[in-house]
Amino acid sequence: MTRVMVTDDHPVVRAGLRALLEASGLEVVAEASSGAEAVALISRMPVDVVLMDLQMGEGIDGVEATRLVLDRPSPPAVLILTTYDTDADILRAVEAGAAGYLLKDAPPESLVDAVHRAARGETVLAPLVAQRLVTRMRSPAPSLSGRELEVLSQVAEGASNRQIAKRLVVSEATVKSHLVHVFTKLGVDSRTAAVAAARESGLLR
Repeated sequence: MTRVMVTDDHPVVRAGLRALLEASGLEVVAEASSGAEAVALISRMPVDVVLMDLQMGEGIDGVEATRLVLDRPSPPAVLILTTYDTDADILRAVEAGAAGYLLKDAPPESLVDAVHRAARGETVLAPLVAQRLVTRMRSPAPSLSGRELEVLSQVAEGASNRQIAKRLVVSEATVKSHLVHVFTKLGVDSRTAAVAAARESGLLR
């Protein structure tokens, strides 16, 4: 039987997912209310698939938690289950090694099927997410790396270079370098213009 961990900061969502998965013959072995809790639990019990929300309040987000989970020996597959579908979120999750990216409005049977497929080592993307990735690959629009998007999203939140460097555990020089690349790719010359351009093109939410 496939063993699943549900990670979401909303108790009602966790309860609903548990009921759905268990009714479908899957075994929910644990629930976590934060990324940090999920990482801690993974070290104490065998899990095949982790359902991971992206945004869970303070602390590490779902992408960083995914990286930490997948850094462990013989890690489980991680499926992102979220309401967010921006290019920035999708790219960061895929680059972190997530086995799939699903939206919370997915039909229940699609979610159950995705868990089974992830447990078999397959990649699972919601149709809308797959379409966005294909469009992005074909589009001549500027393409930012996951790290560049990460830095720009911090800028959008009003963080200074020093704050960004501390949060991402890099030097201020590295942050400035990323921003130079972002400005060049987007054809802008300021932080404000970069955020505006990224939002307009769907790179940031």
